[in-house]
Order: sequence, then C-alpha cells, then structure tokens
Amino acid sequence: MTAGLLQSAQDFVARLLDLGRTRFELFGTELREELAHLATTVLGGLAVLVLAALGLAFCGLALIFFVSEANRLAAAIGVAMFFFLAAGIVAWVLHRLADTKPRSFDATLSELQRDLTAIRQ
Repeated sequence: MTAGLLQSAQDFVARLLDLGRTRFELFGTELREELAHLATTVLGGLAVLVLAALGLAFCGLALIFFVSEANRLAAAIGVAMFFFLAAGIVAWVLHRLADTKPRSFDATLSELQRDLTAIRQ
C-alpha cells in the first residue's frame, strides 16, 4: 500500500510540475505580447508628437516663405490643419487599439483559475 501511495504522490508531483511548466510558457508568451504592445504604443505616441511638431513648423514656414503676401495666412492655416488632423487620426487609431486589447495576462489568469477550480474538485 505504501508503494502505491508513493507512486500516486510521484504522479501528482509530475503532473503539477508539467502544469506549472505549461503555465510559465503561457506567461512568457503573454509577456512578449505585452512588450510588443508597449513598443507599438510608444512609437505611435512619438509619431503623434512628431506630426504635431511638423504641423507647427510648417505653419511657420508656410507663413514666411511659400505664399504670396495676400495668401500667407490661409496657406499657413491649411498646412498646419493637415498635420494636426494627421496627428489626431494617429492618436485616435492608437486609442482604439488600446481599448480593444484584452487585459494583460488574461489567458494566464483564466488558466490559473481553471487549474484552481480543477484542484478544488
């Protein structure tokens, strides 16, 4: 009877270790996904800042250099509005991406919850 109990305990520990390995692999995958999402968000935020800065720079340049004196104000406003609109579109797209993404480590947390439920039964 003790040999059977020892074998049962060894099987339980082996299954527990295998389950833990699977969960850590899932955690690693989700961590890589989170890092990729963070990099995309940072790059998108930088794109918004660059486009807004370009809008301001072109507004000034258009005002000074590119149009006749009679049309300088209209051209400067048009160029600036184009870049501000581009920055707004990029910001809107990033906001939508952030809203549609599931919560961090959702798959790992749900798998751990399933494991806890299975152990309790």
